[in-house]
Amino acid sequence: MTEPKAQGSLALDLTTGDAGLDAALAEARARATSENWADRAVGRRDPTVWSADEIVQRAVAQRLGWLEAPFHFAEETGELVAFAQAIRDQGFSTAVLGGMGGSSLAPALLAHVFGTAAGATPVRVLDSTDPAAVAATLDDLDPTRTLFIVSTKSGTTTESLSFQAYQWERVAAALELAGVGRPTQPGDFMVAISDPQKSVQSIPHHDQLRELFLNPPDVGGRYSALTYVGLVPGALLGLDLDELLRRAREMVVACSHSDAASNPGLALGLAMGVLAKNGRDKLTFVIDRELAAFGPWVEQLIAESTGKHGVGVVPVDGEPLAAAAAYGTDRVFVRITLAGSAGPDPSIGSNVDGRLVELAAAGHPVIRIPVGSKIDIGAEFVRWEIATALSGVVLGIDPFDQPNVEEAKTNTRAVIASFESGGPAAGGDAVEVADETALTARLKTALARLVPNGYASIQAYVAQTPERDAALTRIRTLLRDNTRRATTVGYGPRFLHSTGQLHKGGAPIGWFLQLVAEHPDDREIPGKAYTFGQLIDAQAIGDARTLEDHKLPVLRINLGQSPDAGLAALERALAAALKEA
Repeated sequence: MTEPKAQGSLALDLTTGDAGLDAALAEARARATSENWADRAVGRRDPTVWSADEIVQRAVAQRLGWLEAPFHFAEETGELVAFAQAIRDQGFSTAVLGGMGGSSLAPALLAHVFGTAAGATPVRVLDSTDPAAVAATLDDLDPTRTLFIVSTKSGTTTESLSFQAYQWERVAAALELAGVGRPTQPGDFMVAISDPQKSVQSIPHHDQLRELFLNPPDVGGRYSALTYVGLVPGALLGLDLDELLRRAREMVVACSHSDAASNPGLALGLAMGVLAKNGRDKLTFVIDRELAAFGPWVEQLIAESTGKHGVGVVPVDGEPLAAAAAYGTDRVFVRITLAGSAGPDPSIGSNVDGRLVELAAAGHPVIRIPVGSKIDIGAEFVRWEIATALSGVVLGIDPFDQPNVEEAKTNTRAVIASFESGGPAAGGDAVEVADETALTARLKTALARLVPNGYASIQAYVAQTPERDAALTRIRTLLRDNTRRATTVGYGPRFLHSTGQLHKGGAPIGWFLQLVAEHPDDREIPGKAYTFGQLIDAQAIGDARTLEDHKLPVLRINLGQSPDAGLAALERALAAALKEA
């Protein structure tokens, strides 16, 4: 069965294959239309759509600025273009953005989707505290020709400030070596993206940086793609910011009317919420290769917005597509196509559209969203932000808070304090991969804790590489094919700022495999009594401790000094454990 399509490029094609789901969707559409959800939420910024509680309403009212962003920042594009030109004129060859979660995923998406325009400035994103990732991002760059962007909404993000401290010292050393004195100083090679007042004032050296880009404070991090968070790196990359924002404004307007059947954001939000409430809570993305980076961005938007108070939508990104027998009854498939594309990356599979037809015929809901051109990503930011926010109405939650994120940070600080005092990192024990027989036994025991209609989450606290992506894909496919559970993969600590909220606050159905490694080439964090290696270790231990506090199953595995060899050993042990289980 197919829902009505919206007009033109805003089309949303939903096939449910289930009369009961169709009835639930029809009921939700009738309610959303009669109660004017879209007009109230999008058109009038009315927080009462989400809650009758006045305290919640006040909190929501302070988080709706993202709806205004495509209009507000249309007035800033000229200055952004001039800033990007000045950076090129002054000899900067590369920009590096240091941030986490919403502050890093939107820039990474834009860099992946659009690349660097002719004559523009390449942008790298640093969002891992693994010392190998820090080295891979920065070591080959001339510090005096690198613009460093500190991106942190709060001004206190540990990772962002650690990156800044490290780069500040690199620039200072390079300037001293070159014999360059004042007025040239490290701040001339840095800018910051933050919120006003206390936030930006919390950033070290904020008064010495070459420029400060201050966002409206009523925009949450995961809803900030069309603020300075995305637009500053977008300008450096040479994007057409005016057109990007124009497409976004068109989507805001299209999503502001109350007819739920033809409103592209509301229709998607109702589908997300209603299907999740009816057991179809694993939203599985199949995305054309040119837009593949949209997956991690939308993953953090959905997971952090909906995963709380024991409910949530579990986004599944990058999982290879399989035949119907590999899946339980908890899936919804989302196919995002780009006109002219050859399709998804081969790692997702071949003939995916034919397979999706088969999955729909087998009773799995399938949502199809066509994207006309890359610049339409501005509209898709808005569509998914509105859909996610309105799915919160269906699920009965506030989509703008993140009540469980602080728990892991608190536990991480406790581990860091232990490091600083010279004591042991309590709770830091992990299974070694060297003894594959013992590892197989531990995996077999852990697999018994998978719950029906749950999901398996692989948390890799290692630097990301294409080889590790491929190894983790093989491992997750083993789990999916043998258990019929949805699988997710996240690199730590990045996922702590996205899916981490869902892990602790969503339905207690997760099963967690945490992968850590040694750090033979560690790096100091200037001004701190701990290294990058100790920081990422503390973040992993703190997260595991938090999962255990929530009575969730977590198995920690130490991949050793060679994560690649460790992943190969893990794959062999997991295959053996699944065979025996």
